[in-house]
Amino acid sequence: MAETLGIGSRVKHPQFGKGVVIQVRSDAYEITFIEHGTRKILRDYDGLETIEAVETSSDMMTYDKIEKSLIRVLQRFSDLHDPVPLGIKWTGGKLIMVPGEPGLKEKEVPMETFFHKIVMVRDRLRVLEQKLNASELTDQEKVEMQQYITRIYGSLTTFNVLFKNKDDQFEGERGA
Repeated sequence: MAETLGIGSRVKHPQFGKGVVIQVRSDAYEITFIEHGTRKILRDYDGLETIEAVETSSDMMTYDKIEKSLIRVLQRFSDLHDPVPLGIKWTGGKLIMVPGEPGLKEKEVPMETFFHKIVMVRDRLRVLEQKLNASELTDQEKVEMQQYITRIYGSLTTFNVLFKNKDDQFEGERGA
């Protein structure tokens, strides 16, 4: 099927029978069939026969457009970021914390878990920086707060050995 069907188009599927297009996605149509309910059918499926085509509106907000917009918003305004890789030599390793007090049990944490928490701290500090820069504080107050954040980054440089990529590492005052 070469044509793009719009919402409301009537179609016939060899297995599911007659139906109506209720959603247009980038790769598929969502079609509600009379006897088989709503199904996702790939747009390039050759067995779909058009009974009555409804033209696609050029300004229609498709599922694909909504999804892409939502992803952009979430990436911009949340602390969710692309995965940061752990250094290869640490993969499968564990952090063992041994108490100084005799008789207490040591604590083991998988290195991936520990690293994930370090990355979350870093990402949340970045969000804090963005919110600070966008705040209504005076420039002097922003500078003071930024200095605290820079010092926090400096304190976290100890963990830079865990990062696979240098670009993902913490930078303290020298890197600021």
